[in-house]
Amino acid sequence: MDNAFIEKIKEVVGEKYVKENESMASHCTFRCGGNAELFVTPGSIDELTQVVALCRENNVEFLVIGNGSNLLVKDEGYIIEVNSRISFIDVIGEDIVADAGAKLSAVAVTAMENDLGGFEFAHGIPGNIGGAVMMNAGAYGGEMKQVLKWVKVLTLDASELEMGYRTSIIEKKGYIVLQARIGLNIGFSEDIGLIMQMFMQKRRASQPLEYPSAGSTFKRPEGYFAG
Repeated sequence: MDNAFIEKIKEVVGEKYVKENESMASHCTFRCGGNAELFVTPGSIDELTQVVALCRENNVEFLVIGNGSNLLVKDEGYIIEVNSRISFIDVIGEDIVADAGAKLSAVAVTAMENDLGGFEFAHGIPGNIGGAVMMNAGAYGGEMKQVLKWVKVLTLDASELEMGYRTSIIEKKGYIVLQARIGLNIGFSEDIGLIMQMFMQKRRASQPLEYPSAGSTFKRPEGYFAG
């Protein structure tokens, strides 16, 4: 491991947020996985951009993760985690702009508290905005592509994302999500809360949320269910 490179990373994010030989078991929903040679958690979009630039300048391969949902990590490599340190949520009229590390549940609650409907489906999904955009996350008939206006990677309009069933151009091209703007509609927080509660009850009834889980592992056949 190049010590000079590591020191440069520490200068950007702070020594506290750079760990060597970090076990990935506590960073993935499977609760297992190898040790990352280097594990970095940037504290802002600017820091994330600088870390990625350093990796690319030094020809260092890296993997960007969010909440670690459904990931199996090998016993090597450099990991950049986009988590609660990059999770600002802003309400602009009927839209929400959220950083990549913002949890879907937090965005859904923010929408409800501001009487904005249309994001209830995401309340129980165990992931962050970045990962949800990359795979076009969805549940109970709702998908990210239904509410996205733009995504900041460099900047892409929603129409350029090529979103399909659990995929997008972000995955295909290896882009890194920084922010997303979500367009919602005016509603009543009480009604929105009831829908979110109903979806969570369905999720608890059908999924063992108290155990390590791969979530919905298999893609759904068109017009049917993998189960």
